[in-house]
Amino acid sequence: MDIILGIGSRVRHAEFGEGVVINVKSNGYTITFLQHGAKVIKINAPLEIIDAVELDTDLVSMFDVEQTLNKVLQKWMDATEAIPLGDKWKGGKIILKPGRHDLSSKEMAIDSFFHKIVMVRDRLRVLEQRVNASNLNDEEKVNIQQYITKIYGSMTSFNLLFKHPEHYFVGEKTNGDTA
Repeated sequence: MDIILGIGSRVRHAEFGEGVVINVKSNGYTITFLQHGAKVIKINAPLEIIDAVELDTDLVSMFDVEQTLNKVLQKWMDATEAIPLGDKWKGGKIILKPGRHDLSSKEMAIDSFFHKIVMVRDRLRVLEQRVNASNLNDEEKVNIQQYITKIYGSMTSFNLLFKHPEHYFVGEKTNGDTA
């Protein structure tokens, strides 16, 4: 293929069928196929062109823009990232049983509880960013940051609910352990 296709071009691939180019990189296209979803196809792969769209000189796709915007909004706004609950907890419930026999137990879906934990974590991150961006002097920032780190450390008990370790709470590290 001699021409470089632009985003929005419609193509047909011998194995995957019809699709639309959704991203163009130096080494290939990301094409969403009707039957097979998104695939990365090399630039020189044989494709039948159904409808070519001219290549834009700015090789940033809407997907890249959306991903970047999403990250910026999560970083600077009170937006909660979609964090997956560990598979073994899905559909589970938390039962809070009082020590007194004259009081009834309370139940809560783990999913709801987990969502609240994630919201606490995200709000701590926003607080941390706002402190760092504030006009406080360095000593005041360090003092507040120490409290935030201790809060993260207190929240590490909830790490067992997270599906992926990169979402865990991390507190103050001492001798390789988390606080």
